[in-house]
Amino acid sequence: MTFPVVDFDERYRAISARDTRFDGQFVTAVRTTGIYCRPSCPARTPKPENVTFYPTSAAAHEAGYRACKRCLPEAAPGSPAWDVRSDVAARAMRLISTGVVEREGVSGLAARLGYSTRHLTRLLTAELGAGPLALARAHRAHTARMLLVGTSMAVSEVAFSAGFASIRQCNDTIREVFGLTPGELRARRRGSITGVPGSIDLVLPYRGPLDSSGIFAWMAARAVAGVEEAGEASFSRHLRMGGGPAWFEVRRDADERLHLRARVAQLGDLAPLVATARRIFDLDADPLAIDEALSAHQELAPLVARTPGIRVPGSADPHEMLIRAMVGQQITVVAARTALTALTEALGERIEGGILFPTMSEIAERGAEVLRGPAARIRSIVGAARDLADGSLTLTVGDDAAEQRAALLAMPGIGPWTADYVRMRVLGDPDVVLPGDVALRAGAAAAGLPADPKPLVAWAERVAPWRSYLSAHLWRAAPVRPARVRRARGSRAADAVPTAASLSTFSSVTSVPSLTNTPPRASVPSPLKESS
Repeated sequence: MTFPVVDFDERYRAISARDTRFDGQFVTAVRTTGIYCRPSCPARTPKPENVTFYPTSAAAHEAGYRACKRCLPEAAPGSPAWDVRSDVAARAMRLISTGVVEREGVSGLAARLGYSTRHLTRLLTAELGAGPLALARAHRAHTARMLLVGTSMAVSEVAFSAGFASIRQCNDTIREVFGLTPGELRARRRGSITGVPGSIDLVLPYRGPLDSSGIFAWMAARAVAGVEEAGEASFSRHLRMGGGPAWFEVRRDADERLHLRARVAQLGDLAPLVATARRIFDLDADPLAIDEALSAHQELAPLVARTPGIRVPGSADPHEMLIRAMVGQQITVVAARTALTALTEALGERIEGGILFPTMSEIAERGAEVLRGPAARIRSIVGAARDLADGSLTLTVGDDAAEQRAALLAMPGIGPWTADYVRMRVLGDPDVVLPGDVALRAGAAAAGLPADPKPLVAWAERVAPWRSYLSAHLWRAAPVRPARVRRARGSRAADAVPTAASLSTFSSVTSVPSLTNTPPRASVPSPLKESS
């Protein structure tokens, strides 16, 4: 799998053009100045012989460079490489962003990835130019800068929110990385910070264009009452973090900026919460590269022109995501949202201002009392929750994609559609197509693509590694009442012709009578949507 920028000449052309598309994908270190910049830095382009490119800011730190005070490369969106790639380095970067090193140390990170600490350090140093400690340190520096510039939090609160063990460690790192004290860095921010004392209000950077209206509408159609609230330009939810209950809201302002407001029980949860919000909104995607690749095909060009910058939403919690996907199989969005709301009302923990989605232990113990439908299907959901609760099944953002899929397929009641959909949402895998999905196939037919599974899969190979975004466009293109879609022959009962995880918000008309994972009638009167 290739990535847009792969050699020195291409990178140098990118910095010469000051191309913002590549911000966050690599940094440019200049030997004569001792600093590193983002590709779009407005400073004069250095001579090629003085330039070294690094895949991460941590690698530049390790080589002795400090961040540019003018372009602040740490303020760039994250690299889409960690979703496009599925190797150990990418999995490590996803886990580091969730705060695993701060909570469990490098040994915990290595154990999650299945390596010894020493071997993982060798792998990451060879691949990214820095070991796990340096990568985690760079992530903490980025978070500290974001909080210093975007909030009025005291430096001591910033230090612990960013994951530093002490204020002194935070101060020393900021001086080393940015060449400024925390106070000097804060003084360079533009404008003043307003808001309720104690609240956190940050601007989330992203690469445009962004189909924010589409993603807000998608969330509004699936919001579980008490847990989530969504409107035309906002989304908020309660969730559990390592230190306790947390809440966040993402809101779009008149200038198309996304603001994050958050409350956490423990300051160390803030950085992982920001990473979660970015993952939910798919903010580290490279929409220009994706749109360019998809629109190169004449069948898809009208879809891309209609919805530039489409996103594939991530998940707030991997365990919750699996339960929501299983509950939503083969029923409408409205029906699944009703079932999930009833589950949450009965088993969720009530906190100030809302409800937390039930724990896997609660669903395992009492889910059968609340869930409605065929006994076999309820046993599957409760069994999955039990395996997640006792650790028999692991599900994290740092999983190996193939291993995660195999583990899910081994579970009763989970077939290829569910396993692949969870992979798309939990891992942020950009290269997933769901050929058995009713609405996706209806959208394919409407777009002039093959509607039968095998030909659709074959056609979709030409847009790799962006098949998840192809899926998003096809979901959006599905008509309210699609033409008949012939059922896939030989499909497993656990996943044959499942409901559509539609990214659009068109209404559901008819639900499948049965809530099992068996296929509905061949004549499907409307796109049926999964609720997650």
